[in-house]
Amino acid sequence: MRAVSRWQLVGLAINDVVGSGIYLLPAAVAGLLGAASVWAVVLAGLAVALLVLCFAEASSHFDQPGGAYLYTREAFGHFVGFEVGWMSWLSRAAALASLANGLVQTSTDLWPAAGSGWVRAAILCTAIVLLAWINITGIKAGARTGVALAIAKMLPLIFFVVVGAWFIDGSRLALSQMPRGPAMGRAALLLLFAYGGFENTPVAAGEYRNPRRDVPFALLFVILSVTVIYTAVQAVALGTLPNLAGSLSPLAEAAGRFAGHWGEWLLTLGATLSILGIMSNSTLGAPRYLFALSRDGYGPSWLARVHPRYHTPALAIMAQTVIVLALALSGSFVRLATLSVIARLAAYLGTAAAVPILRRRMGTRAGAVRLPLGPVIPIAALALAVGLLLSAKVSNLLPAAGALALGGVIYYFRRPAASPSPGPSQQVR
Repeated sequence: MRAVSRWQLVGLAINDVVGSGIYLLPAAVAGLLGAASVWAVVLAGLAVALLVLCFAEASSHFDQPGGAYLYTREAFGHFVGFEVGWMSWLSRAAALASLANGLVQTSTDLWPAAGSGWVRAAILCTAIVLLAWINITGIKAGARTGVALAIAKMLPLIFFVVVGAWFIDGSRLALSQMPRGPAMGRAALLLLFAYGGFENTPVAAGEYRNPRRDVPFALLFVILSVTVIYTAVQAVALGTLPNLAGSLSPLAEAAGRFAGHWGEWLLTLGATLSILGIMSNSTLGAPRYLFALSRDGYGPSWLARVHPRYHTPALAIMAQTVIVLALALSGSFVRLATLSVIARLAAYLGTAAAVPILRRRMGTRAGAVRLPLGPVIPIAALALAVGLLLSAKVSNLLPAAGALALGGVIYYFRRPAASPSPGPSQQVR
């Protein structure tokens, strides 16, 4: 049963992109670029739009779950598709574990005892297990939770922009000099990764009411709206907080200046809800990678089973929950976050490269999206992804290379795929 409507999908997509990064982004980017940071946010949104457009076209050809795994498998064969799907799941699982630790860190601003001991463990386990249970009980429950958290996280940001705009000192937004090349490069990476997460929107396509039409719509709507929001937040933060570059909690501190203590508290709460929102989406989307991979023979067959009552990949959700709990409790969230970022590039590279091939094979289907300018947009998106990969340090690339090698071993010992009938779009909800 397909249960997720178009606007629920938009809410889920916003949840995937707008996270804790926007609450830390203004200080880091301002420290590198100064007043030019506002324009850098706009340019980064336009750059990421190239990747989003590739996902929009690719998603218009399919109504099955899998996202980038599905696109690259159809374009380049099973091995490449598996490696992209494997890295995509790893990215989500690692991100979920690191975000759980980020949730604890943010919670210490409201509750200092949350940062250590049994309280820390209790917060981690409660958040991860509760979100898993919500998503086991049905895609509707998971989608509604994601949409509710998306609304809750956006309200503090809207408050920050609407109220803070009246207190902007325009002189702080004036460009006095252009930033230098190295600073621009570091800021570009920071901003481009802050826009990430959109690639997860198509993963559960088998459970959307009209995925071939609604996924492209949600992707395009979100990149446009998020670019506007990020730009406005950067302008207000830069214009209201004199020491923005040195702030550890820039939005909360800025809100405290123009709205008092309760404004600071509201933005701190918003940061917490943002993390919960992305955790909710990761709990919904990432197990669908495990489900799709196992259904196709790249994992134990029990991971491809569907709950008889809830019609969700319950065993895949439970298996991932155990793995994420172990990773989160280990406390290695910095390494996990880095691995997540590098692994995410597999989906970008694979999808951008797959678009011209899928266009040639499937572009004549009714309702398929076809980007303008021929191959220009996919080539530009591919160049962007390659540039991001080359900018990473060798020490960060080595764990990703190890993960790819492990994926090769898993692929070698694959089992015969499950029967394709009935299709995943009819099995899962």
